[in-house]
Amino acid sequence: MRRALLTLAVLGALATYAAAQPPAIVRHVLPNGLVVLVREDPAVGVVAASLLVQSGSAFETSDTAGVTNFLQRAMLRGTRRHSALALAEAAEELGGALDASGDVDYAEVRGTAIARHWEALLALLAEVALEPTLPAAEIEKERALILGQLQTRADQPFPRAFDTALADLYGGHPYAWPALGRAESVARLTRDALLERYAAAYRAGRMVLAVAGGVPRQRVIAAAERLFKRVPGAAAAAAGPVLEAAPRGERRLVERDARQAQVLVGFLAPPLTHPDYAAMRVLGAVLGGGMSSRLFVELRDRRGLAYSTGVLTTNRAGPSLFLPYLGTAPGNADAAVAGVLAEVDRLRRDRVEEREVARAKAWLLGNLAMDRRTSARHAWYLAFFELVGGGWDWPERYARAVETVTVADLARVAERYLARPTVVVLRPPEATR
Repeated sequence: MRRALLTLAVLGALATYAAAQPPAIVRHVLPNGLVVLVREDPAVGVVAASLLVQSGSAFETSDTAGVTNFLQRAMLRGTRRHSALALAEAAEELGGALDASGDVDYAEVRGTAIARHWEALLALLAEVALEPTLPAAEIEKERALILGQLQTRADQPFPRAFDTALADLYGGHPYAWPALGRAESVARLTRDALLERYAAAYRAGRMVLAVAGGVPRQRVIAAAERLFKRVPGAAAAAAGPVLEAAPRGERRLVERDARQAQVLVGFLAPPLTHPDYAAMRVLGAVLGGGMSSRLFVELRDRRGLAYSTGVLTTNRAGPSLFLPYLGTAPGNADAAVAGVLAEVDRLRRDRVEEREVARAKAWLLGNLAMDRRTSARHAWYLAFFELVGGGWDWPERYARAVETVTVADLARVAERYLARPTVVVLRPPEATR
């Protein structure tokens, strides 16, 4: 009876998800090659815009690591018309905010406003993207902030363990460092380096503008054509360093003062456009998605080994991440490693039950729907998946792919991708004695 009720609940969730008809989305390519996506929803009283550029860690080297994020942050420090403070005030007068950052596969300038101010918001977004002045004094202020953020990451147990796992999993690949970069490279980056990155990245063929909310779509397209027509269109094909990810495939101990030990067991997974991607995400949900997942039930509830646990997965244009993790008492670190590895081995050895697959699918689709509740998230989703080659409708196609994943698919991807773990354990020195 319980299994039947669960199956009915999952089928109902899937049907509801499939039946939901989002507002129409218009895709328009400007003459210079910049892609504009508009999601018009008259029921929403706000507007969000996300301008994504093909840049990020994937296009950096160890010497320039962090240059994309550094550039994006510096761009908010002043334009030809506004100082940093004046930009912030102008956005707040529209009932919203402006922000910018760099990530792994992209750089972003984003903003929000009350819907009736959509045109003024787009004008501010274009100003930041096309007219940054990168004042030398402001660059130094931003450098100090980023170096402080990097030091904070190094001082906090989980971020430190996670960054170590990235380095061990990806080796010389640019995904090996966080989007903030490396302290050594950020400290050396010059204004000329930022200008060089800007000139290479901000080309129309490498840019996607997505606008979502209570906006008139045809007028948005017309405004985008006017505001972004001077973006240079010709550019060489974007390409990052040609390096292969090389997982260490061993165990590393990191000794740090911490009240908890952090256990991370990492594997490389396929890119988001790969046919195996959906199956790997379902497998991750079986293992560590929610309070009914195997790691939570077995290692936290039954054995009391975990304060927190789950599986981190990523959307990547290149090799993505499958990372079971667990926070535990320092004295339990070895048992926690053995427990996570045993659960991973069980995925490779034994077939997953149908009820677990159904629960994992519902958990994934529920999280996907919940993550797109705001106009800001809709804008980001549209721009990101268009930019990295998945297409703006990738989430809908991904949801359909999740629904078709079978038990046999899970067995196949578990065998293929979970064969050689890279383990990182962070714990205080006294725990090793």
